[in-house]
Order: sequence, then structure tokens, then C-alpha cells
Amino acid sequence: MSRPDLNLLVTLDVLLAEGHVARAARRLQLSPSAMSRALARLRAATGDPLLVRAGRGLVPTPRALELRTQIAGLVERAEAALRPLQTLDLGQLVRSFTLRTSDGFVENFGAALMARVARDAPGVRLRFMPKPDKDNTPLRDGGVDLDTGVVGTSTGPELHAQALFRDHFIGVVRAGHALSRGKLSAARYAAAGHVLVSRRGPETKGPIDHVLEPLGLERNVVAIVGGFSTALALVRNSELVASVPERHTGHLRAGLHSFVLPVPVPEITVSMLWHPRLHADPAHRWLRGCVHEVCAQA
Repeated sequence: MSRPDLNLLVTLDVLLAEGHVARAARRLQLSPSAMSRALARLRAATGDPLLVRAGRGLVPTPRALELRTQIAGLVERAEAALRPLQTLDLGQLVRSFTLRTSDGFVENFGAALMARVARDAPGVRLRFMPKPDKDNTPLRDGGVDLDTGVVGTSTGPELHAQALFRDHFIGVVRAGHALSRGKLSAARYAAAGHVLVSRRGPETKGPIDHVLEPLGLERNVVAIVGGFSTALALVRNSELVASVPERHTGHLRAGLHSFVLPVPVPEITVSMLWHPRLHADPAHRWLRGCVHEVCAQA
């Protein structure tokens, strides 16, 4: 039996990550025809079509999805084995990292993270960018080095994740608001005017709504915004109530009245995520340590 061409593992890794023959060819600096021939060889070797046409694009088969995590790990370990060992000199490190962060992260952890990074590596620059959705493409294509947020079902299976902290939802109103006085029942809370934080549209229901439903209650949503900071800005000058994660919005809630929700809502876990190609990178590993340390101390 002939030995398989192990170079095809790299090709398969890129093809599964891109889901597009031409883009995979550009990443590997191959012609589209050469990439098509490589895909044909992969199909013959695995006995599976791997990528099949759906409209104008390609979608992975179940076998391809099964292989995706395995192949990414194999390629990552192979690259690490062939990479020369280097001692990281943080004092001489000159590099920019792009962090895509969920709403409230920069306001609450950004300054401490900048100070922590500057202490060890003054030549490192951090670029913070907002996270409008849970699309993992920026991590895969290298546009983002580190992501923060709640790991969901849409998170790519090949991505690495590490928990940073647990958080829970609280209610927030302006000082002197009616909900800041007296006993707060679930019915009273639901009947108040709410500002909903949603990046997916007005019909989106979150964990709070799922807890209220068995009680026959529904929040009286009168405004919808895309982030916690915007929601709290509205609350500060209105009679609205916002329900936000406590740790993520600590600094944003200064001067506002916060209260425990009258219904038990499950906690969330905020994590950082990164692509396997950066897992063994010494500088990236150091940055992850800084983020973890800052979040643990905050």
C-alpha cells in the first residue's frame, strides 16, 4: 500500500477553513487548477467528496466536518514541531495585536490590560475593535488575533477557548427610578419599560425572557439597541430599565441604581477565543496570559 501524501493535510486544513477553492489557492499560493487537482486527490484519498456545491459556494460534508478539528490539530502540531525554538524577549517585542471584544470589555478591562502589556512589552500595540456578531471568519483569516465573548453553537469547532470569568445579569435604572424603591416582583419588573440589547433583531429572546415565560410574563420592550453601553446611556436619562451583565458593565453603571433580578437567570461564561495557528506562538501565549490575569483581578 502506498503511503499517503502528508502535504495534503495542509491543503485540506486550508480548504476546510476557507470553504472556497480560489481563496484556499491564494492562501497556499497555488493556481486554482492546482488546488482543484489537490481537492480531487483528497477526495480519492478519503473516499468522500468533502466539499459539495450549494448555490455559488461550497459546503462541507459530514465527513469534512468530522475531519476539521482533527486536521487543524495535526497541522498545528506539525508546524510547532518544525518551528525553531525561540526565547521571547518582551522588552524588544514590536508587534500589534487586534482584539475583537464584546460590548463593555474595553470600558471595564481595557485600561488595566494596556497597563499590564506596557509593563512587560512597551513595543506592543493593542487594537480594539467592536464585535458586531459571532462570525468567526476574522479569527480564521487573521484579521483578529483574539476574541472575547460567550461561546455559542456558532463558534467554530477548531477554535481554542479559555474561560475568563463568570457573569450574571442584573437590572439597572436611573437613580430615583420607581423600581429602586419597594419590593420588586417579577410582574412589576416585566411591566416596566425595557431597553433590549440585541444584535439579532427585535424578535430575539434571551435567557431572561425564557425564565419569564413559564410565569406568563413578558418584558415590555420599548427600545432595542445593539450594545450594553447604549442601553445604559438610555437608562441614565429615562424611565427605562436595562438588564445587563454585572462584571461587563461595572464602570458603565457609575451613578445608576443596580438591583438583583426578581427571577433566577443562569450565569454566563465569558471566554477568549483564538485560532489554532496562534496557539503555540510565544507572543500570543503571553498576551493570553495578560488578558486572563487582568480579568481575574478585576
